[in-house]
Amino acid sequence: MQIKILCIGKTGKSFLEEGEREYLKRLSNYISVELQVLPDIKNAKSLSEQQIKHKEGLQFLEKIGPKETVILLDEKGKNYDSIAFADFLQEQFNRGGKQLFFLIGGPYGFSDEIYQRANGQLSLSKMTFSHQMIRLFFVEQIYRAMTILKGEPYHHR
Repeated sequence: MQIKILCIGKTGKSFLEEGEREYLKRLSNYISVELQVLPDIKNAKSLSEQQIKHKEGLQFLEKIGPKETVILLDEKGKNYDSIAFADFLQEQFNRGGKQLFFLIGGPYGFSDEIYQRANGQLSLSKMTFSHQMIRLFFVEQIYRAMTILKGEPYHHR
């Protein structure tokens, strides 16, 4: 199985990009994880929040096959601790499938079409973080989950 993380817009902060690269490199020892950045919507300042979310949603839908599992990183999603998240990933792996998609929306969240397409929602915290920072936090949590599943000491219980 491959994990694909789809997100909107460039991070633009070298320290965040460096962290993302570090954890993606570490993850290559466990599982194939691809972080794919979709372009920001052009002329967004002249569009409403709903129009922006709709256009971002169309970009996401172009990348996702009809049978792939899609999990949204969303403030209304289910909260897991790190061990429960590792168990969640293992369940997804056991179900099979070629790809598991995690979507990180832009600053306004997701369109109704994306909520309807999603198979679930995941929240990393009750606190609010920028959509750029979430990328680094999430990639680290996938790495942590993989080390938990392998019984490695990265995560201290």
